[in-house]
Amino acid sequence: MHIYTTEGAEPVDRTQMGFLISFAKADAELEDELAKGTCILDSQYVKKLFTMQDIADQTTEEGQDFVYSNTIAKDMAGQYSLYFVNCVEHSAVSFDITVELYNHMEGGKKDYLSAGEKPLPTLYFLCFCAFVAMGCAWAWNLHTSRNTQPGSVQKIHLLMLLLVMMKALTVLCQALMFHSRRVKGDADGWNIAYYFFTSVRGLMLFTVVVLIGTGWSFLKPFLNEREKNVLMIVIPMQVFANIATIVLDDNGVALAGWLEWRDLFHLLDIACCCAILFPIVWSIKHLREAALTDGKKVRNMNKLILFRQFYVMVVAYIYFTRIIVYLLKQTMAYNMTWLADLASEAATMCFYCVTGYMFRPIPDNPYLHLNEDELDEESIEMYVEEGRSV
Repeated sequence: MHIYTTEGAEPVDRTQMGFLISFAKADAELEDELAKGTCILDSQYVKKLFTMQDIADQTTEEGQDFVYSNTIAKDMAGQYSLYFVNCVEHSAVSFDITVELYNHMEGGKKDYLSAGEKPLPTLYFLCFCAFVAMGCAWAWNLHTSRNTQPGSVQKIHLLMLLLVMMKALTVLCQALMFHSRRVKGDADGWNIAYYFFTSVRGLMLFTVVVLIGTGWSFLKPFLNEREKNVLMIVIPMQVFANIATIVLDDNGVALAGWLEWRDLFHLLDIACCCAILFPIVWSIKHLREAALTDGKKVRNMNKLILFRQFYVMVVAYIYFTRIIVYLLKQTMAYNMTWLADLASEAATMCFYCVTGYMFRPIPDNPYLHLNEDELDEESIEMYVEEGRSV
């Protein structure tokens, strides 16, 4: 341990440097005290473990290690955070520390996952099985459609299959990552694989949403300049925001400005999600205008209705996974936070399934072949009027 001070600084008070644990629900109060300049080592909302003075008193020999252990009683169970606090101005502390946090399992074994993370290895493995089954069903559907209905399988259908496979690999890496952490206390490299697959999956998801929303491969074989700009700007930003958020969560609050960076990247992710809705809105506007001007009103109105349904579904998916899930994770009991992950994965499965059903490769897909008797003129006018508000 080394303590550094600026030239002319007063002798360092080592009792104002130390480690503490705080209850997660007290984070707001601690932030207020920090904003006031209060040393939170003496806060009523924390439990002080030891100070640098305690270390100096017990390590009388050079190179001697300081060992400390603490057990939280069962009646005090909850979600805690470990902090190092330095309340001495114009000083810096350098030290090497090894921290081991775990829950006791039956038989005396150690479980390095928090109480709210215990079900996650099983949850993500079941999600992997579900997404693999979805991918196999979609691949079989594409294979049979290609043989029985030539021309019905489009390039976008293959991209949708690749997206499901990337999602399956992502949740598999998550399952292995949490399992490794439970047993060893370390991700053992699976976090790197997770970072890679989740970035590719994020790239694929936004690409597929934009391509479907603009009608690429169904309505037209190309993207206009505005739509290309959305893909080139928004998607890389969203992938960056997702990876940055994951890395921040992995490193925890030890990083300087962790809370501010976490909120910033979360807002950036939401902003990117909202930005990808613009191409869908442009397509809806184009179809609404076409429905009023050309002679194929019913066909364009069916396409318009389909685009509007997809738009609403994307908005609901973004709102739920980016906001509702975040609120669930922040408000759930410490041992039930895994339900937020379950809700997120369930919403993703539903979104993939409904999107696949809406745009499946069948002859009567509203994108390709339309029954011109499906809507009467009164229904058309009603949907056009509603479409003007989009």
